Amino acid sequence: MKKLELVYNEIFYSLFKENKEKFTQLELAKKLRISLSTVNNALKPLRRINAIRVSLRSFILVNKRKILLYWASIRNLEKDIIYKTRVENIIDAEKNMPPHVIFTAYSGYKFNFKNTPADYSELYVYSNDLEEIKRRFPEKKGPENLFILKFDNKLKLNPALLFVDLWNLREWYAKDFLKALEGKINGILE
Repeated sequence: MKKLELVYNEIFYSLFKENKEKFTQLELAKKLRISLSTVNNALKPLRRINAIRVSLRSFILVNKRKILLYWASIRNLEKDIIYKTRVENIIDAEKNMPPHVIFTAYSGYKFNFKNTPADYSELYVYSNDLEEIKRRFPEKKGPENLFILKFDNKLKLNPALLFVDLWNLREWYAKDFLKALEGKINGILE
């Protein structure tokens, strides 16, 4: 995940957790331990598309949906895959994941909202403990359905991250999950 995406993730995490809509670049840079120029570069396209309003000392989220869609359009989930293999049963694989992983996409939706809008047969998780994952889920032949994404310790799971990850999936039922997720977050994005 690009550093500028971590900025978007932090903005949405604060929005969903604290209903926060006003930020400073310095605050984000300190929280994420990244440079001010990285934060500034992350905000440039948001400013250009009129999704934020910048004042002398801060910026305010003006169009949260536009920010989310922009992030979804630049997200490259494929590039973050560090391991993939085949598992026979997704439910068993979810149960046997190490405790430190962050579930995203279909399983992330399921565990956060306690239901699923459709059946699914792929599992996506963020983790950097590749040795443990490989020990539990060794490489198998066949179409891959377990995908391990590189984890950054600054990454925080929130509905926006689920959205951008789901947006980037090819399976036909990703659309069902996106539609259900939009129904849950529309009030906050307005």
